[in-house]
Parts: sequence; structure tokens; C-alpha cells
Amino acid sequence: MYKPYKKPIVTASPDVRVPPPKLSKFVVFLITLLGRPYLFLLFGMAKIILKGDKIVFDVFKRALAGESRCIIAFRHPDGREPQLLSWLFLFRLKTLAAKNRIYFKRRPHAIFVYGYEVVRWGGAMARFFMPNIGAIPIHHTKLDSKGMARIYSAIIDGPYPIALAPEGQVSYSTDSVPRLETGTIRIGFQAASIAAEKSKDCPVEILPLSVHFRYDKHGKAAMERLLEKTEKFCGFRHGKAALSFEERLRRCRDHILEINENRYGIKNDNSLSFELRLEQVVNTALETAGRMLGIKSEDDFFSMLYKVRHTCWDRIFLPGVDSLKKVSRIQRGTMDLGAGEAWLIARHQELADFGWYFRRPLPTEDSSLHNKVEYVQNLFDFANRTMGGAISGRVNIHPRKVIIQAGRIIDLSSRLPGYKENKKAAVEKAAGDLEKAYLDCIDEVNMTEQD
Repeated sequence: MYKPYKKPIVTASPDVRVPPPKLSKFVVFLITLLGRPYLFLLFGMAKIILKGDKIVFDVFKRALAGESRCIIAFRHPDGREPQLLSWLFLFRLKTLAAKNRIYFKRRPHAIFVYGYEVVRWGGAMARFFMPNIGAIPIHHTKLDSKGMARIYSAIIDGPYPIALAPEGQVSYSTDSVPRLETGTIRIGFQAASIAAEKSKDCPVEILPLSVHFRYDKHGKAAMERLLEKTEKFCGFRHGKAALSFEERLRRCRDHILEINENRYGIKNDNSLSFELRLEQVVNTALETAGRMLGIKSEDDFFSMLYKVRHTCWDRIFLPGVDSLKKVSRIQRGTMDLGAGEAWLIARHQELADFGWYFRRPLPTEDSSLHNKVEYVQNLFDFANRTMGGAISGRVNIHPRKVIIQAGRIIDLSSRLPGYKENKKAAVEKAAGDLEKAYLDCIDEVNMTEQD
């Protein structure tokens, strides 16, 4: 007797469609009820601290009064920053400002810009909440005139600031800035140019925000448990008693690296640094994914990464397909196989994605606790991606406090003459100033907030 085929890990689904972004009073009310419990799930009992608050109050006061337009450029080292900042703007900023006798013309809020894939992997909850808090989806890999038009309209016509991550995605590093994309700066300059053409006396400003995590003895204990779990995954025992903290990290890190080298047929060369060996793995993983999808390699690593990611999602959530109810059984079977293959191919992309950021030195015994915790989290994620996981399998240890540090404002409107004269130079200069603002934020937090 014929037996039905076994479905793959992931099955094909109709295209994800979300309504146009709007700010729903009902959804804001729901967030009012659920926001704090949800943050507790993400951060535990962590205290949320806003530093450089007067900068933030001043920017929001001008923006909400229509006297300026604001782009909130937030760092994205952890993955939970959008939820944190949304809660801060909606439910805490007004109260904090009032304590300083600063009052806004309207309730503070920010319109977040997110990659379209978020509503795919985020499930029904993301598809419900994102468009109803005004969030704007954008494609990373193809021209999205509708998405860009919404972003420019939100910046120029308001009434709220927009928020986006210039790092492009999660960077897994709090105390460094591995990379910045220039898209935020380019969007800001273009918005400033459009505003000037419309004779709007309303400067376009960028507000840099840097998010930092600090831990206590409970975080240290959780870190130790996570390291022990990683050691067990690697087949090691009794590392705590026999080896130093740094040696335990190195042993796990090198073991996971060797497994990946063997997987991709890369010769183990111990004369090379860990960073160079991992770079070989990362490049091979992405090339493997691209070859399996039939995608031609591109010179830019992240352009290729985004293209592979988008192609995989398109084979799982079928573009232009509203329903699969009327397809034949054979058609459905081949679609499911294609989706399952795409999911497996995406495991190479997930490893390449994370591995690019993990090329970092080991912390030492004298390193700060937050750096140790971050590295152990990343080490476990290295194992997680090696076993086929994604960011959903990442373990984040609850911090003792979360610090949101504001940086110096970057006024793009005042730089328009230079932008019109030499766009490339102006963008590079502004991007450099944004990176410098982030680095200053990191220094400021590290000087004043020791573990």
C-alpha cells in the first residue's frame, strides 16, 4: 500500500501579507497591559536606566512639536532592543521628562523600520502587532519603492520619530561596533533634501542610542551554567575544576571550529589564528548556501548573505501565493520539499551570519563580567548555529540593569550643502560621526558603570 511521504521539517506556506502600518489605540492599550510582563520575560527584573536623558527629551520635544524631524539610530547588539525602546518611548519617556519639567505636545512614540522577514519568522504575533504600532517593513535585497516612500513620509510629515538599526541586523557585540551600513545616513540625507525642496524649515536629525547590559552575581551564576552546558555539548567534563575560565572557553571554541572545518572539508591549520580559520568557515558556508540555491556569488559578503536569506524565505513563504488549498497533492508535496530544502540551506547562512561577528578574542580572567557573559552567550550560540540553530535558539542571560545611552545629535540638514557637492564624502563623514558617537557612548557607559 502507498504510504504518504514524510513531510519535511518546514512546509510551504502562502505569502505573508500585512496591512499598511497604522497606530491602533486598541493595540497600544494591549501593549499597556502586556508590555511590562513581556519585558519581564525578556529582561527579568532588570532596571532600565536612560542616560543622556536631556538629549532624548530635547529631541523628542522638538520632533513631537513639529520643529524638527528625528531618526533614532539605535545599536542592535542583542536582538531585544526594539521591544525595549518601544516600551520606553510609549510608557516611560513622558513620565521621566515630566520629572524634569519637560512636557511633550503629544504622547511619545517612534515608528520602527524592520526587515520584511521579521513578520515571516515572527509568526502571528509579529504580524498582528508590527503593523498596528505603525512599524514599516522594508526589503533588504530588492528595490522597495513603497517601503521607502513610507519611510520618507514618516520622517518628513511625522508626527513621530522613526527608529532603525544602522548595523542592519543583530551584531552580538555591546562594546564594539563591528559594522555600520550607510542606509540610515542616506535615508536621512534624502529626507533632508526632500524637506528642503518643500521649503520645510524642519531640520532632520539623527539621535544615536546605544544599549548596554550589566550583570550581578545571579548573571555570573547563569553564565557558569551556560558554559557548563556548552562544555557538555562539546563532550567535555569537569572543566571548572581543572582549567581556567579562559582555557575552558578556548577548548570549546576550538572544538566547535574544528567540527565546522571538517564539515566543509577545510584543512585544520593551527598556524592560523582562530579569526582567520573561522573566516574560512564563514565564507565556505555562505558559498555553499549560494551554490545550493543557484545564486551567483557577489563581492560584498552581506549583499550575498541577505540575498541567500531572502531566497530561502521566498521558498518557504511563497510570494504571490494567497492559498494552497486548491493545489494538487503532488504540487503541494514538491512545494513542501522545496521549503524543507530551503530551511536546510538556511542553516549554512545562519552559521555564516553569526560566524562573521564571532571573530573576536577571548575574554580573560580580568575582563569585565558583562564581556564574559556576552562571550559565553556567543559561544553557546556558536554551538547552536553549528547544530542547525538560529537566533531563536540563542540563550540570553537576564541582566541586572539595562543602560540606554544617548549620543551626540547629528544634524543632517546643516550638512546638505556638502551632500549636494559630494554625496559619497558627505555620507562617509556622517557615518564616521555616527560610529564615533556610538564609541563615545560605549566609553561613557564603561567609565561610569562597572560590573
